[in-house]
Parts: sequence; structure tokens; C-alpha cells
Amino acid sequence: MNEKTIPDIVIGRLPRYLQALEHMLQQGCTVTSSKELGEKIGISAAQIRKDLSQYGEFGKQGKGYSVPFLVHKLQQILKVDRIWDMALIGAGNLGKAIAYYQGFIDHGFRVALIFDSDPQKVGQVINEIPVLHTSMMIETIQTHQIKIAMLTVPAQVAQSVTNQLIQAGVKAILNYAPITLTVPDDVHVQYIDPIIHLQRMTYYLD
Repeated sequence: MNEKTIPDIVIGRLPRYLQALEHMLQQGCTVTSSKELGEKIGISAAQIRKDLSQYGEFGKQGKGYSVPFLVHKLQQILKVDRIWDMALIGAGNLGKAIAYYQGFIDHGFRVALIFDSDPQKVGQVINEIPVLHTSMMIETIQTHQIKIAMLTVPAQVAQSVTNQLIQAGVKAILNYAPITLTVPDDVHVQYIDPIIHLQRMTYYLD
């Protein structure tokens, strides 16, 4: 099945499956079932089987799934069986924390470039990566053929920075700025806004 026909909500669950399976593999688990996997991540066994069936048959009736095989197949489907270089825009406290985060490289991602417009931050070295001025962003991203960017800039400049990233050829943006970005249809944006999630949780509190 062409991946474009698969609903985004299904694609959004695949990284959760992969994360749980990788954790099981670290614990020495080599075989699992849709029921066991579902209990770990709070998704029904039937939903897991339906989601995975979009990409072929990965398990055998009554025998379950091979965890190493399923990890490998999900990595291929999500295209994280390789390392993706990323550009980080914003070298403030959040940007620095992201640049130093060691978890990216284990899951197929690497911060390769860091940009900021603050003259005091430009020239700093963060986790062995020099901070470049944003005026160099378009040309440098094009030279390195980077397709993924992370935005940790203030909301008021996020859209203008995004416009430059699109001009540079970036096709995927992870946005930490509390603003909805306007992008072409072929550019994918994911939003990480702690305030939104906190407000969703406080709804349930007394």
C-alpha cells in the first residue's frame, strides 16, 4: 500500500510501537504479542494488528511477533534505519539542552548545525558544534542538504525563520515555539508546546 494512503493517525502510533519494542529488546525480550505490546502503551491489540497490517504481515497466528524483526521493520518504515542530520535554530537555554541531548543519535537523528541571531551566542561552541549566524542559514542548510529543523526561537520570529527554512529546502520542522506555523503542503510540522499539555492535564485535576 502506498504510504500516502495510510492515515496520519496510524503513522503517529508507529513511533510509540517502536519505542516500546526497543525497550523490550533492551530487557532481553525477543518475542511479544499484540496483547502484550498493547498493554504496555495503552492501545488495543486489535488496533496494533490493524496498524501493522497496513505494511504487511509481521507475525504468525499464535506465535506473536519477533521483537528484533519488528524493530528493524518499523525502523525501515519510519526511515530511521539511518542517521538524519538536523539544523537547530535558537541557541538559548532550550536550544542548548536539545543540542546536548544524547538520545537523538540512538534513534536516527543528529544535530549537525546550530543557528542564532544573537551576536553574543554566535561563535559559541555547543556540544562541539559552533553556533552560526542565522544570516548564513539558507546557504549552509542547502550545502549540507538538511531536511529536518528544530525551532526553539521566540514566537514572534518563528514564522519568518520558518519561511527561510522552507527556502533552504527543509521538509520537516519540529516547532517548540508557541505558535502555529503556515507552511506548504509538502512541509511537515510537529508542535511541542508544554503549556498546551499542562492545560490539558489540569482539566482533570481537582
